Amino acid sequence: MKSQFVWAPDARITEHPIRIAKDNLTSVTGVMQGTFTRPMPDGKGGFIQPTSKKFSINMATVGIWNKHAVMEEEFLEEEFLFWDNLAFYQQIGLA
Repeated sequence: MKSQFVWAPDARITEHPIRIAKDNLTSVTGVMQGTFTRPMPDGKGGFIQPTSKKFSINMATVGIWNKHAVMEEEFLEEEFLFWDNLAFYQQIGLA
């Protein structure tokens, strides 16, 4: 998570109230919190300047595990994270 949230070095998931697992799949919900304190890469070679605003958003994650209890690396990501982008952008001052 740290590499994805370089612009919020204090980003953390503070709770996982719902946890579901079946065979090699897991899914959990959580609350992700942090502060937009460093420049955010914009995907075009530039950066969005920090707003110093805090965020607290509900999120869900889905993981696919191999027989060695490690998330499968053949997928584009080891874990799939989902959240409400509009609520997130509003909280960090970008919407």
